[in-house]
Amino acid sequence: MAADTLTTEIARLFPLQGQWTEADYFALPETNHIVELSNGKVVMPDMPTTSHQRAVLRLARLMSAHAEAHGLGEVSMAPLRVRLWPGKIREPDVVFMLAEHEDRITEDYWGVPDLAVEVISPRAPHSSGTEAADRGDKFLEYAQAGVGEYWLVDPAAGTIEVYRLLHHAYHLAGQWGRGQACRSEVMDGFTAPVDAVVGP
Repeated sequence: MAADTLTTEIARLFPLQGQWTEADYFALPETNHIVELSNGKVVMPDMPTTSHQRAVLRLARLMSAHAEAHGLGEVSMAPLRVRLWPGKIREPDVVFMLAEHEDRITEDYWGVPDLAVEVISPRAPHSSGTEAADRGDKFLEYAQAGVGEYWLVDPAAGTIEVYRLLHHAYHLAGQWGRGQACRSEVMDGFTAPVDAVVGP
């Protein structure tokens, strides 16, 4: 059997784009790739860049250490399914759930977190980048779902933007650059030096 024929036969085992349900999505085999469900479509973002992954890991470590030290809640990072509402599953780069909301956490997915972070990956020869989605669809979806705080980390620009939910929409609480430290209201007492997150 030719490779293209085999690919077609395998594709027939799955729903058409636009027809995926949560049941179909959760039946997918486990993978280390980020796989999201949006408007009946399975979305697989480009593989992240090295600078992206470094920023994700640095921030997740800082947040996790603070949350654990003060008993504030739980921090996790992608790949991790986050169910914003039925049929809308995203995988933010870093998420934080307050202790009083830990009943939203299941073995299969997290419910709506209290804080979500997206680290912007720039356009590259083999990647379309993530800025359009991070500032567009995801910005609107996280607000609609009720995520209380949304961080946008841009390693290339050396900035962190923090948005807070007010009247069902995000408002910029602050933008910090190198040599400064951003802060969270959702994660009580947490500050993050921008340089420690985006790197040199």
